[in-house]
Amino acid sequence: MANYSWPPMEKRRVIGKRISRLDGPEKAAGKAKYNSDVRPDGQLHGAILHSPHAHCRIKSIDTSAAKAISGVTSVRVVAGPGSEIQWANAEIAMVAARTEEIARDAVRAIKVEYEVLPHLVREDRLDRTGNRAKPSGEVVTGDPDAALKQSDVVHEGDYGIPVITHCCLEPHGSTVQWNGDKVEFWPSTQAISNVGGDLAKGIELAAGNVHSHMDYVGGGFGSKFQADVWGVQAARMSKESGGKPVKLFLERGPELTIAGVRPSVYAKVKIGASKDGTLTVWDSLSWMTGGYTGGGLNGDLFPYVYRNVPNRRINHTAVSTNSGGSRAWRAPNHPQVSYVTCAAMEDLAAKIGMDPLDMFMKNADFTVRPAVYRAQLTKAAEMIEWKKNWHPRGDKTGGAIKRGLGLAVGTWGGAGHPSECRSTIFADGTVELSLGSQDIGTGTRTIITQVAAETFGLPMSAIKLSIGDSTLPVSGASGGSTTVGGVSSSSRIAAINALGKLLEAVAPAMGVAADELEAVDGKIQQKGKPSNSMTWKQACSKLGVGKIQETGRNDPRNPQGLNTLGVGGVQMADVSVDIETGVVKINKVVAVQDCGLVINPKTAESQVFGGAIMGICAAIMEERVMDEMTGRCLNQDMEFYKLAGIGDIGEILVHMDITPDNDKRGVIGLGEPATIPTIACIANACANAIGVRVPTLPLTPRNVLNALAGRRMA
Repeated sequence: MANYSWPPMEKRRVIGKRISRLDGPEKAAGKAKYNSDVRPDGQLHGAILHSPHAHCRIKSIDTSAAKAISGVTSVRVVAGPGSEIQWANAEIAMVAARTEEIARDAVRAIKVEYEVLPHLVREDRLDRTGNRAKPSGEVVTGDPDAALKQSDVVHEGDYGIPVITHCCLEPHGSTVQWNGDKVEFWPSTQAISNVGGDLAKGIELAAGNVHSHMDYVGGGFGSKFQADVWGVQAARMSKESGGKPVKLFLERGPELTIAGVRPSVYAKVKIGASKDGTLTVWDSLSWMTGGYTGGGLNGDLFPYVYRNVPNRRINHTAVSTNSGGSRAWRAPNHPQVSYVTCAAMEDLAAKIGMDPLDMFMKNADFTVRPAVYRAQLTKAAEMIEWKKNWHPRGDKTGGAIKRGLGLAVGTWGGAGHPSECRSTIFADGTVELSLGSQDIGTGTRTIITQVAAETFGLPMSAIKLSIGDSTLPVSGASGGSTTVGGVSSSSRIAAINALGKLLEAVAPAMGVAADELEAVDGKIQQKGKPSNSMTWKQACSKLGVGKIQETGRNDPRNPQGLNTLGVGGVQMADVSVDIETGVVKINKVVAVQDCGLVINPKTAESQVFGGAIMGICAAIMEERVMDEMTGRCLNQDMEFYKLAGIGDIGEILVHMDITPDNDKRGVIGLGEPATIPTIACIANACANAIGVRVPTLPLTPRNVLNALAGRRMA
């Protein structure tokens, strides 16, 4: 049986090396083509009529004027008379036309009569949500009431994070062409192998009749798995337009409101401890919304990471609001729960008069991996010079600028998804790997090529890689930080299987058994006797006119030691706050993260940089602002939906926790965990600086100044 295990550290020539992303130059030069750039011959333009109301019923709809406009090729009603609309910007009708301008004119020509209904768009006050609040039931461990009475110190606090949006720079959408019983599909997606099946279901075709292809995606973060109503209707409009391709991508306003958001979280927390800082009890009432369907949250996530506190009471409520629905957003629910937990723990430490680093360390036994968190806290503290720079809550130095430190923790799963890879060796020495994966900007192309180059003993330039097409072997969607584990494992297995066949083919000519041969530095050589060798091309020439083609599969039920799950991460922040203006400045964020075997430290660090930047955006700027009167989003554009710029980020230091023990765990995904602790550590640093908690994020000047003045916004 083949040995698929990763090569030991001392024998690695490509894996573990700091290699730049293969697609970096193409992206940096503007040559990379995204599917929003696709322009098939004869392309038509799609446009959408969106609901102006947060909650309404369609009384009538008249499309005759739109259909009469010259250049309009299709008009489709998505929500007809009698349909109840549950959020603003919901799709009412769609149009395809020869130009974008004609399509927009046609949308404006559609006449709709609405019956406006009552709406709810804000959830920050649970007492105002009425029957739209759906409790999930109480979860109790131990005796929280007795533990609260017996605790030496008890802290009660309120915490909140608003809804934020995905804000993908390439909007959701696709170009679709219906040709006979076949459909060509160019989606912006995180699931190239699967999204065609979703489209096929919507248009009642066999999944194999939809051909999906995509080279690059301009952001997804968990929101781009399905074909969506836009893809389905674009396909139908293409059919109605004589098979001409229809391009239909969301405009920025709908992109920010109906293409998926990250749910909010609000919580009232009681937390108790003994005088030495040992946690004894956690008691929380939390609520959140992800839109009309509410927002679920696993009660076992509280308290986050420190979930083995002996006494717990968890009450959670999902609130249904008349707003666009939630979609997975880089570690669903984890950043929110990390904030509530780590903020409450830091507040309790301040009440005790204890260094929060000591409290988090002391209670590490309540985590799943105590030694890991203690080591990571120690490393992060060293990097940010915690013992030198931390001070009790409230910077007592003079002047308006106050400085503080904060910390937070995170965890995630990240096991590899199902993936199949095809490895082909040709007689001329060419090597090709093919799999229906996508590279969503994380360096997947580079990782797969590194694995293949390591296995074949070849330079990366000798490997040809084909991904991004549904005709290739099926690989899973890029979600849940499962991609790197899935594709690296299937690629490793496929490459070893193909190499084994090549070694069998050349063994007779080299006078040794196949299992005595190895591929190293562009040669096939005898183990322990490198003088008995032949070049890679010489070896491949033994195939004559044939080729070797083998497959490799990653089965999550049997990953063969190549990938696993479960990571720890610690982040610390150094911030300055101007107490006169309320402006928060990020000086430094330090991140210590493990993810098993690190195939490429450079791209791994890049993932942590990206995760931290997203957390910084959410901590200091991002929020969806809803108007209670109209039910509409007030900042559904890139001018007023604020994201951090390069001047707002500060310095980010990353330490990948690369150890022999982590190497032995195999590959684990990194996309999600890198963003989890950032919000909480920045919020804690702000509290340390100014001496009071800013209970509801983001840390905008208004929220900071209100906290300093002891004000609460209604």
